[in-house]
Amino acid sequence: MNQINKLFSSRGDRKLLSLYFCAGCPTLDGTAQVILTLQDRGIDMIEVGIPFSDPLADGPVIQSAGTVALKNGMTLSLLFSQLEEIKDRVHIPLVLMGYLNVVMHYGIERFCQRCVECGVSGAIIPDLPFSDYLEVVKPIADKYDLRIIMMITPETSDERIRFIDQHTQGFIYMVSSASITGAQHSFDEAKQAYFRRIDQMNLRNPRMIGFGISNRQTLQSAYDNAAGAIIGSKFVTLLRQTENPAEAIDLLYQALEA
Repeated sequence: MNQINKLFSSRGDRKLLSLYFCAGCPTLDGTAQVILTLQDRGIDMIEVGIPFSDPLADGPVIQSAGTVALKNGMTLSLLFSQLEEIKDRVHIPLVLMGYLNVVMHYGIERFCQRCVECGVSGAIIPDLPFSDYLEVVKPIADKYDLRIIMMITPETSDERIRFIDQHTQGFIYMVSSASITGAQHSFDEAKQAYFRRIDQMNLRNPRMIGFGISNRQTLQSAYDNAAGAIIGSKFVTLLRQTENPAEAIDLLYQALEA
């Protein structure tokens, strides 16, 4: 069974926590240490960012991390090599997050094949048109049992959400707002209403809420309205400040209690 499906089918009522970091930041060779440390510290799933020069959905924190990673020399080929070295030691789902240009340049089938060879269970491609996903990417991803995770926002129609739910597996990435990534102190009533609306749709796929989660209030809102939460900018900031994944995750856990 795909590791993503296995995670969600075995979690029971437990809420899940997934973290994002950008491969190659703060150091080129730190990918393995970050992944293994997060796994040891109880993180359920990890999103590994593929740095790109024009990340449209990312806020300044993750954009800056991507710039550092590219300057450090991170490439998709190097990332796969780093992941392959630790695949037998990683027991939680890994999801690559990157833009379509990078995947297309590498080759879609080659990308999917290398994901599976390196222990990656899924991919998030924020700028992948859904029609291209259905016609081109999905048949190849299905061949390799790789989950392509799609995003929804407060502006996504119910019809579109149900269509996505029907044609994807794994989980649905529920973006908290139709803006770029970045930590927020709280989710206002409009976002809470959006969470409740999606919850009431009784979708087939579990949902994870991301974008803006940085403290107890935002984390609890995600836990109340989905299977779990995804944290990116807050952890990326702490990782760059400390350059030590163990310190960074400890500080994140402290922030999530505040």
